[in-house]
Amino acid sequence: MRSEEYKRILRCFDKDGDGKISAWELRHRLGRMGGELMLNEEEALGWNGDGLLDLEDVIELMEGGGEEEKMKDLREAFEMYDGEGSGFITPQGLNKMLTKLGESKSIDECMVMIKHFDINGDGVISFDEFK
Repeated sequence: MRSEEYKRILRCFDKDGDGKISAWELRHRLGRMGGELMLNEEEALGWNGDGLLDLEDVIELMEGGGEEEKMKDLREAFEMYDGEGSGFITPQGLNKMLTKLGESKSIDECMVMIKHFDINGDGVISFDEFK
């Protein structure tokens, strides 16, 4: 992943815009996506002495772990966007998840987003295309 992508992830979770993610911000954003941060997971994140995650921490979290763990995380992320359980991210599924994240897009805008990553041109994103 490039540095800009990590910065975008940080901004997504950084509700107050201070360049760091608090435990509250992380729980709040995960909750909006339908996820949950358990206490033992929160403790395992290795928060800085100030209790916040900065860009360096985000990079470490995203790049840490083995390939199997990364694939599991990717699969979980994919399944959040595949709300219909079809095995594909559809414009409607993308629209629903973006709305949960507070980023309203029209179905037409979602179709354009999907088209950008739709390698085989079938109008949906498979897990392989998502990876």
